[in-house]
Amino acid sequence: MSGRAGKHSVKRTAPLAVLALLFSAVALPAEIPTSVEKEQIPNYQKIRPDLATSSQPAPEAVRKLKEMGFRTVINLRMPREGIEKDREVVEELGLRWVSVPITPVTFSMKDVEAVAKVLDDREAGPTLLYCSSANRVGAVWTVYEVRKGKSLDEALAEGKKIGLKSPAMLDAVQRVVKPAN
Repeated sequence: MSGRAGKHSVKRTAPLAVLALLFSAVALPAEIPTSVEKEQIPNYQKIRPDLATSSQPAPEAVRKLKEMGFRTVINLRMPREGIEKDREVVEELGLRWVSVPITPVTFSMKDVEAVAKVLDDREAGPTLLYCSSANRVGAVWTVYEVRKGKSLDEALAEGKKIGLKSPAMLDAVQRVVKPAN
């Protein structure tokens, strides 16, 4: 009898061992830095394990995004702000480039939804979300957090901590959030 029990226990544990081996081989997302040199990436903040926000990274920092652990880069600057070089470098590194151009006048819920689609995709991260000064990043984050259930006051506090500061962008946030409330 003990021989039979031994066979059954091997049959039961073998699939578990195979599953454990498979899961151990799955690449886990890289750990992104908690902080970086301000000259390299101004206003850098690690918001969650798979997301950092910032102002415009220095050209040398853009070339190091992959080794820093990023897989996706979301840029909120307008094409006229010279985004092409960043896009080329990011794509040469094999990273995903997402452009969601925003101004205070054009900012809409569709912009937030485009960013949210990437941020909510577990396979996309770690992600760097940036613009020139982090003002637009703070605006997008504010509306994103309101959509997730945070109060406008809480979300605004987070957005301002990230970089939301211009009166025009603050007004744009209010305009975009209004229909959602």
